[in-house]
Amino acid sequence: MSETLHVDRGKLEGRVAFVTGGTRGIGAAICRSLASQGAAIAAGYSSNDEAANAFAEDFRAKHLDEAGEITLHKGNIGVGDDCRRAVAEVIEQHGRLDILVNNAGITIDRTVAKMTDDDWNKVIAVNLSGAYYLSQAVLAHFIERGTGRIVMVSSVIGEMGNIGQANYAASKSGLFGLTKTLAREVEFQLKRGGKHADSNPIGITVNCVTPGFVATEMLEHIPEKVMEGIKATIPVGRLAQPDEIARVVHFLSADASGYITGQVWGVNGGLDMH
Repeated sequence: MSETLHVDRGKLEGRVAFVTGGTRGIGAAICRSLASQGAAIAAGYSSNDEAANAFAEDFRAKHLDEAGEITLHKGNIGVGDDCRRAVAEVIEQHGRLDILVNNAGITIDRTVAKMTDDDWNKVIAVNLSGAYYLSQAVLAHFIERGTGRIVMVSSVIGEMGNIGQANYAASKSGLFGLTKTLAREVEFQLKRGGKHADSNPIGITVNCVTPGFVATEMLEHIPEKVMEGIKATIPVGRLAQPDEIARVVHFLSADASGYITGQVWGVNGGLDMH
């Protein structure tokens, strides 16, 4: 990121964004939204090469005039070495990294009585530990330059809890504490390095977005009758569209959002109000 605020505050020209879980669902919408603001995209994915390549081809066809190149980065987000390799790969291929969106997430739903150690550990590793590993890796790059953005994608389930999702709720709730701690540590590091306050209005921010129920393939297995019951509990009476989550992510990623850090942004149709 440059050291001066852009006149057009909605634009991300020249920025590079790494979006984990970026080839489908909310992650794909985030990639498109950031690209529409001019950012080059590095999309992370875990296993499905065919789907990832299809997404990249479609992305290039639709965003060639708006953004820089898109690159794909395959890896296991629950493994620290894989996360560090992916970050180094993005920086090597794009020459820089400005925005990290920790979006990747999995579910393995069972009641606590039936949940195995493996069920618990896999979800925590991907949803929480992966966000930590990636954030740790990018912060060294951000702090050296004095600018950067980290956005965590949590879930309303992390705020409310949900039967059968102890592992998922705990992992998504953990992102709140990680967000706030990283936000404080970053400011401490910037201050120590003389890259703080008035001389650096863009700065480094760490924020968290908590989607409610979003119309993605993750919800496709829910029976229609159950889905109608869920909609009835949401004040606005419908599911979110992925683009509605992505819009908040690209707002928090902008240069002009330098005074917003350590915050949790609910995008849940009023399902959970603070």
